[in-house]
Amino acid sequence: MTELGNSALNAPRRATELEQLVDRGTVDVLVIGLGVTGAGVALDAASRGLEVAAIDAHDFAFGTSRWSSKLVHGGLRYLAKAQFGVAYESAVERGILLQTTAPHLTRPLPMLLPALPSVQPATLALVSAGMRAGDGLRLSARTPRSLLPRPRGLSATEARSMAPGIRVEGMRGGVLGWDGQLEDDARLVTAIARTAAGHGASMLTRVRALELGEDGEVSLRDELSGAVATIRAKVVINAAGVWSADLVPDIAVRPARGTHLVFDGEQFGHPTTALTLPIPGESNRYMLMLPQPDGRVYVGLTDVDAPGPIPDVPEPSESEISELLDVLSVLYTDPPSRADVRGAFAGLRPLLDTGAERTADLSRAHLVHRSAGPVITIVGGKLTTYRKMAEDAVDAAVDEAGLVAGECITRTLPLIGAAPRDALAAVDAPQRLVRRYGVEAVDVVSGDPHGAEPIVDGLPYTKDELRFAVSHELALDIGDLLDRRTRIGLVPAQRKAAEKAAKKTMKG
Repeated sequence: MTELGNSALNAPRRATELEQLVDRGTVDVLVIGLGVTGAGVALDAASRGLEVAAIDAHDFAFGTSRWSSKLVHGGLRYLAKAQFGVAYESAVERGILLQTTAPHLTRPLPMLLPALPSVQPATLALVSAGMRAGDGLRLSARTPRSLLPRPRGLSATEARSMAPGIRVEGMRGGVLGWDGQLEDDARLVTAIARTAAGHGASMLTRVRALELGEDGEVSLRDELSGAVATIRAKVVINAAGVWSADLVPDIAVRPARGTHLVFDGEQFGHPTTALTLPIPGESNRYMLMLPQPDGRVYVGLTDVDAPGPIPDVPEPSESEISELLDVLSVLYTDPPSRADVRGAFAGLRPLLDTGAERTADLSRAHLVHRSAGPVITIVGGKLTTYRKMAEDAVDAAVDEAGLVAGECITRTLPLIGAAPRDALAAVDAPQRLVRRYGVEAVDVVSGDPHGAEPIVDGLPYTKDELRFAVSHELALDIGDLLDRRTRIGLVPAQRKAAEKAAKKTMKG
């Protein structure tokens, strides 16, 4: 394993590396798109010894990767659809994330399906069987039971104790399973990107690919200065997600919108267990109520077709918000109203269009597509399986371009900040920061007596975190700070309250 070099990303480093890339004019691998897959591709290629530049027109995790449910799925849903390969791959990759890649950013999450009157006995039995099958996946993936306990049935009393405020009339108990949860999906992407930088990759945000020419020629534009340049790559890897077809028109991507609602944790009694409930009229779709580390609760998610031009930032529809509130009304005696929704967000899944009538029925498998240039496109898949997607894409790129590269090592390669869980517990820094930065938490703490102060009331994010984002995580504007390095921006009122601090941080 190669030693990790300088992983700090900031504006001066970006300017230097962009200038060097243009002056040099060539690179082994150019990665387009810096969501979780593109960042993973950059890390995989760089850790094999290849010369890598990775670009994004916006920021790390600007697109789909920041709009997920923040789960590390073990494949239970895919088992129900007989997608056994995807299910097994998800379980394996979940184990890698929990144990090796990012123990600091992941943790086990208990998930309860309460046996309310609306949940038919057949549905409960099916979910129980699915959880047992999922535990079999855990075993085959060699994830220890100490991390993900055995699923089990619950009495009505146990179920009520785990879900404050839930309806009790007619409740028959419930079933409890376990899955993985991310501290934050955008933080995962940033950690991958910084680890790639530590292995020598040039990680360049605000650089747009304008056109893919012949023989690896790529026209680029610096979105900060407007300067345009042309470079040549031995191979281009297109990891632009829902925008992949803009670069390679023969890819058929069918975006599906998934919406989540954001609530204050107080609304549900500050839960620590996730809840799941079948969506009425659907055979294999469930609503999730997910407690978050910052004290909020996310409720999602929908799955609707999103045809037409692809927006930079998708917007939830009122019908989707109403759909989720309707399901919550089944769960709670005193359900939240529209006025209780503090924020909402939507993401577009880059699904492969296989002709299915509904996007909910499309496979979550990924595809590696080869085009002339040479260009390798990686599309589809899930956040949990980003590492395997990256490995497959780089394998194809090495083969297509005849590159001399080492073997993939990312299965055993910890991300920046990662350490075994006992070592993380011993880090001399607030554990909330350890969960976000791992062993680097000690570097986030500045020593400034005001640095540990929360930026806004009701959320734990601190001024030190904003400073670290600028000095180490390539935050270039207040959107980077509030919408991706932290998630303050998910609630518009809190975003507005934090803008002054963010602007002050950007000015230094």
